[in-house]
Amino acid sequence: MLDVFITVDVEVWCDGWQDIDARFPAAFERYVHGPTATGAHGLPHLLGVLGDHGLIGTFFVEPLFSTRFGAQPLAEIVGLIRQAGQDIQLHLHTEWVDEARTPLLGDVRGKRQHLRDFSLDDQTQLIAIGKRLLSEAGADSLSAFRAGNFGFNRDSLTAVARNALFVDASYNAALSGLDSGVLPGVPVVEPMRCDGVVECPMTVFTDGTRRLRHVQLGACSSAEIEGLLWSALRARRQSFVLLLHNFELLNRAKDAPDPVMVRRFRHLCRFLDRHRDSFRVRGFDGPPIGTVADQPPPLASPAWKTGGRMLEQLTRKAWG
Repeated sequence: MLDVFITVDVEVWCDGWQDIDARFPAAFERYVHGPTATGAHGLPHLLGVLGDHGLIGTFFVEPLFSTRFGAQPLAEIVGLIRQAGQDIQLHLHTEWVDEARTPLLGDVRGKRQHLRDFSLDDQTQLIAIGKRLLSEAGADSLSAFRAGNFGFNRDSLTAVARNALFVDASYNAALSGLDSGVLPGVPVVEPMRCDGVVECPMTVFTDGTRRLRHVQLGACSSAEIEGLLWSALRARRQSFVLLLHNFELLNRAKDAPDPVMVRRFRHLCRFLDRHRDSFRVRGFDGPPIGTVADQPPPLASPAWKTGGRMLEQLTRKAWG
């Protein structure tokens, strides 16, 4: 049995930093609800599809935006997820720190894109603020954390542990994981214990072009994802962590559904529902996560599946 984590990073952006107060209401509606001429395809749609198949997703909710725009929008997000009975955990995008109406830290000016750009004490304080904001919005009993843009370091793990969170899900070997200070020079692809927390990394794989990629719904075909799930099961891996975002089923303009993505997500949910004897879809609020002492190599996907994905992505571009 393989533990599968469907992780959804829930974020709101104003598509720039100019005139954000005027732009926020429309941006919130677009990114969170995703209204289109054929129905909503944002967060409620994702929750509905998961519910239709009896699956659990982990929704890493970013709360710092509320320090600019108030508590109500964050409470609305948390309420939607709680009503659907899904797992809520903490996500931080530190680009919001300098936008807060009341300063969150001391003298912070300008954008700092990554949590790792802050000191250990500042990271600890920011995580504490995020945890408090989610609790006030109705999400308590948090146990896991993910840094925005996967931009963490070893200090982040200490900061997570200081805030009584037990799991960090910020490691991504395809991005900045190798520079994080966790097992220098060794890609972390399976859960391990480090600095008082369980590091549960993104699942990564080598594709047919020999490029290391993480498993994200918008960047992998259904054939790739299914093949990797079976490969992970055969290899007796502990976990399989897949990523998507609350707006990922929309086109680039976020004014219409992306039919390839809508089909891909439903296909994934049907597949996992059908193969419950092999794959246990769970959240981070469940039983302890199995860890390993030695890291295996990344998974691999054959060239023909990479080619199929490239053709499919061209189809997506045609839909805008």
